[in-house]
Amino acid sequence: MTTVVALRQAAETEAARLPALLARADHLAATVLLGTHGRRRSGLGDDFWQYRAMRPGDSYRSIDWRRSARGDAQYVREREWQIAQSILLWLDRGASMRFSSAKTLPEKADRARLLILATAILLLRGGERVGLTGWSLPPRRGDVQILRLAEAFASDSTEDYAQPEARGMLPHARAVFVSDFLGDLTPIEAALAKAADRGVRGVLLQVLDPAEEAFPFAGRTIFDSVGRTVSHETLKATDLKDAYLRRLAERKDTLSRLCRQAGWQFNTHHTGDSAQSALLWIYRALDGSHG
Repeated sequence: MTTVVALRQAAETEAARLPALLARADHLAATVLLGTHGRRRSGLGDDFWQYRAMRPGDSYRSIDWRRSARGDAQYVREREWQIAQSILLWLDRGASMRFSSAKTLPEKADRARLLILATAILLLRGGERVGLTGWSLPPRRGDVQILRLAEAFASDSTEDYAQPEARGMLPHARAVFVSDFLGDLTPIEAALAKAADRGVRGVLLQVLDPAEEAFPFAGRTIFDSVGRTVSHETLKATDLKDAYLRRLAERKDTLSRLCRQAGWQFNTHHTGDSAQSALLWIYRALDGSHG
C-alpha cells in the first residue's frame, strides 16, 4: 500500500511540473523569431513565398501577370518548399543531470528539458515532424505531440549516466542529443556511427554546470555522484584541478571529433548562461545540418 501511495505521489509531482515546463518552453521558443525551420526556400508547396524577376529557363506560365503589370519587368511567383522533415530527439535523464552547484542555478536536467522542449515547439510549429529516438514516440506533427514529448521528458532515470537510444533512426532524418556527456563515450560513438550510416545528421549539445567547467574546489572535499554510486574523498582538491580540466578538455575534443566524422555539430552550454542563446544555436545548427 505504501508503494502505491508513493508511486501516486511521485506521478502527481511529475504531472504538476508539466504545465510550468510547457509554459517556460513555449515562452522561450517565442523569443526565437527566425522564420519557419527548413522551409524558407522555393519549391513545391501551396504557400506564397516571394516574387522574383523572370530568368532564362522560366516558363511563361509561371509569370504573375498582375505583379508584372506594375512595371516593365516580368515577375515569377514562387511558392515555399514544404517537405516536412523528421527530427529525432534524445534527452539524457540520468542522475548526473540533476546536479546544480548553487541554488541560483538550475539543474542541468531542468535546463536540458527546457531547451529540448522549446526546440520541439519551434520545429513542430514550423510544420516539421518531431519524435524521440527509439520506437516509443515516432515523429508526428501537431500541438498534441508537444504534450507527449513533455510527458516523456518529465521522467528521471536512477542510473548515473544514461546511454543514448539510437534505435529507430529514420534514414536522412535530423537529430538532437542533449546531455552532459560525462559518462562512457562508447555508446555515444556507436549512436553517431549508426546515425551516419543512415544519413542522419544533427546536433549534440553538452550541458554543464559552471562548477564542472571551473573546478572551484579546494582543501578536503568529498565528491559524490548524484546517484550515490560513486564517492571520492580528497584532502587536497586543488591538486586534482589540472588533471580534471585536462580530461574535460580531452572529452570535449573527442565529442567534437566524433561529431565532425558523423557530419554533426557540437557545442557546450553552461547553466549559468542564457537559455535563449543555446536554443538559437540548436535552431541554426539544425538548419545548417541540411547541407
